[in-house]
Amino acid sequence: MKISHEVPLCLLEDSIKFNDYDYCLPHLLDEEPGYEEYFRQAKSQGRYIIMDNSLHELGEAYNTERLLYWINELKPNEFIIPDVWEDCTASIVNARAWTLADLPEGVTKVAVVQAKSIREAITCYQTYKDLGYQKIAFSYGGSYYLEYSSHPNKNLAKALGRIEVVSRLYTSRIISHTDRVHLLGCQVPQEFSWYKDMPFIETIDTSNPIMATIDGLAYTTNGLTEKPKANMNNYFYMAAEDLDWELLDWNINHFRKLLK
Repeated sequence: MKISHEVPLCLLEDSIKFNDYDYCLPHLLDEEPGYEEYFRQAKSQGRYIIMDNSLHELGEAYNTERLLYWINELKPNEFIIPDVWEDCTASIVNARAWTLADLPEGVTKVAVVQAKSIREAITCYQTYKDLGYQKIAFSYGGSYYLEYSSHPNKNLAKALGRIEVVSRLYTSRIISHTDRVHLLGCQVPQEFSWYKDMPFIETIDTSNPIMATIDGLAYTTNGLTEKPKANMNNYFYMAAEDLDWELLDWNINHFRKLLK
């Protein structure tokens, strides 16, 4: 699995040292010149870029006109098309529309499974495949994941629920071992260690070790039992001197160890 951690502005240059690829939030390209400059440079240096649609940060996908503008400007290797939170039908409607979008050569369109039940997740995933999507993503926070774990800790329950949903789709051959899957975010970082026998998990993105550092949470050998409260919306412009760099190094290294 290739890993990318979204980081505050002050950590962008340092992120090259610990990220396998760059994960781009398009609304920030319009808001922060330094962010735009970083990604233009990343493109010129040939770094692999996955561009999101900023649903998680904004509550809805970013403006379509601006998304198309930045796709054509940066030509990311992958673009996560607009989806609608926990709305299978609306996400499929969007996916159908985006099959008609003429994107630059080399940009892979990625569709996100959104659902309120595993039955909807199956419908969503299979429809995306039928529409020709070569890569499909699963979000981390779906409420229906809680139906597949009775763990009293809701953070662990959602993580266990997503692994169960993905596992069921795999064992029922909805997901093939040759498919390409991206995992969006996490409740707890140790979830990713449970996908080792699933070769179709290609990439993951999560700011978890960064946000845990901001919250003053140190990873244990088993990960965490709570999701950090910090988020990128509130800490994008934090000062470098406000970071505990020793804790940051600890958390990033322990995140990697969880995946070994």
